Amino acid sequence: MRPAVFLDRDGTIIEDVGYLRDSNRMHLLPGADSAIRRLNAGGYVVLVVTNQSGIARGLLSVDDYRRTEQRLDEMLAQAGARVDGHYFCPHLPEITGPCDCRKPATLLYRQAAERFNLDLNRSWWIGDRVRDLLPAETFGARGILVLTGEGASEMPDATAHGFLRVPDLASAVEVILGERS
Repeated sequence: MRPAVFLDRDGTIIEDVGYLRDSNRMHLLPGADSAIRRLNAGGYVVLVVTNQSGIARGLLSVDDYRRTEQRLDEMLAQAGARVDGHYFCPHLPEITGPCDCRKPATLLYRQAAERFNLDLNRSWWIGDRVRDLLPAETFGARGILVLTGEGASEMPDATAHGFLRVPDLASAVEVILGERS
């Protein structure tokens, strides 16, 4: 069984522009591509798990989302990095009712664990919101809040949960790879 790093997308890997429909508006955050490349080289399975409530709101379609997913993969490939899998929740409880896939729910992580034979206890969660990290508590793993995106406003809650706080994805990867040394 292998460990994974579960990454939030908007505000963690790419700029959060709000309900990203047009893949041409996608911009990697500084150092995100090289950070992911380092995780790849370190033997981690790298997975993106993202809430995409804009689909339920009618602001973008599943096809729009898939195009942004493909564009992210292309941008990372140009830097020699890759995401091993993408998982998304298209729901919004106020519109679609409750679901088991909207973060911090754990369905998408369990699906990834089955597909990639993952050890969730040895895995890491990185995001700019505490809800991105709460599954780490469920699985007895560790979470890191990045201060990009909404991270600065989430610091008090992250502190209360005992999550590490770092400036950006590159800094989070330094922590993860430093733990292996």
